[in-house]
Amino acid sequence: MQNFTYNASPVRVVFGSGTVKKLSSEISRQKLTAPLLISTPGQVNQAETLKKNLDGKIAGIFTEATMHTPTDVTDKAVEFAKSVKADVVVSIGGGSTIGLGKAISIRTDLPHICIPTTYAGSEMTPILGETADGQKKTKSDPKILPGTVIYDVDLTMTLPLALSATSGVNAIAHSGKLP
Repeated sequence: MQNFTYNASPVRVVFGSGTVKKLSSEISRQKLTAPLLISTPGQVNQAETLKKNLDGKIAGIFTEATMHTPTDVTDKAVEFAKSVKADVVVSIGGGSTIGLGKAISIRTDLPHICIPTTYAGSEMTPILGETADGQKKTKSDPKILPGTVIYDVDLTMTLPLALSATSGVNAIAHSGKLP
């Protein structure tokens, strides 16, 4: 028998069709009241739908998530989160949005709920990639791992075919990196 060490990373996963509508109960379950919704500029409508599903009870919406999580965007988002007194970060979208949610969460100690709309898989890793001064750096810390992931299959079914294929291949490529 070969010896090994395994570190479990507990993440609450809510999976199914229409599960995005369980966001309110997930926020309540954690005794939180002021979610900050995160999206890219192109996914504002999804953030607005979340706001509607939460009956408008949010701290705010930050819609400037972008690829490779630039630290200047993260700095701006952290200041916004503080200014609106957010007590939880909710990211909806793909890797760009989830990366920004992770960056905000690790800097502020706010809990992070992810609602992925692609197959990238970032929501299930304790890894954060950030770009500063043109240099991309990654860090790994168990605290980076989001606490709750809401997989609503209906959201991924709306992806354009080309994006769905690209996202799926990306997910397969990342799966080969697992220990």
